[in-house]
Amino acid sequence: MKIAIGGKGGVGKTMLAALLSRAFAGSGYSVIAIDADPDGNLAATLGFPHPERIVPISEMSALIEERTGALSGKSGGFFRLNPKVDDLPDEYSQEHRGIRLMVMGRLKKGGSGCYCPENALLRALVTHLLLARDEVIILDMEAGIEHLGRATAKAVDKLIIVVEPGRRSVDSAYRVDKLAKDIGLENIAVVGNKVRNPGDREFMTSSLVGFEFLGFIPYDQAIVDADMAGLSFLDASQQVNQAVRDIYQALLTTSATEAR
Repeated sequence: MKIAIGGKGGVGKTMLAALLSRAFAGSGYSVIAIDADPDGNLAATLGFPHPERIVPISEMSALIEERTGALSGKSGGFFRLNPKVDDLPDEYSQEHRGIRLMVMGRLKKGGSGCYCPENALLRALVTHLLLARDEVIILDMEAGIEHLGRATAKAVDKLIIVVEPGRRSVDSAYRVDKLAKDIGLENIAVVGNKVRNPGDREFMTSSLVGFEFLGFIPYDQAIVDADMAGLSFLDASQQVNQAVRDIYQALLTTSATEAR
């Protein structure tokens, strides 16, 4: 199963990615978690030791030059658009408690004037992970879907847009939905997070009419307290863990139904 997770910054994408990774791994699946959000902290959330020492793929200058034939950070010139990447998940992933992690780093925006070697390597790697690997791939993305393209969209079994109660979060969900459909990605669902009461849930469902909701995650102050204390919050809330477990089961059910 290939799962991409998007939404406005701060809505809880990384928490969901981490808890889903743990749910799949705990059930015996081989899992590769991909941190494709430059402002994300998936390694720390998953409890990897010394996450600050993990170098993103986009910052590995020697690797980029070796695989693309061009210096990292250089615009223009010639470089390989389809570099060899099939060995990178095994060579450059980190493993902790049954979950392998790859940190992608920042894609250079088109407005910077080039399609650069870093982008070529990252896009080739994401394509390989989504199209050629048998593991469960869980992709924690930026607010948009920058790491996905038409070549990889159909390989995504589910794009999950995380939404919290709030108009900006809802507006972001509509933007991500449009971007996804523009590249042919149709398997889109929503997860409501930080739900304090029935009114929050009603706001999200009434604001996102026509969207499939995979589930709702309650707000729990224990998550905030653990984060503020610098502790792992993956086990801080039983009710949050149960809600994500229900979302995991919904994904398996949806996948089985679509396979038939």
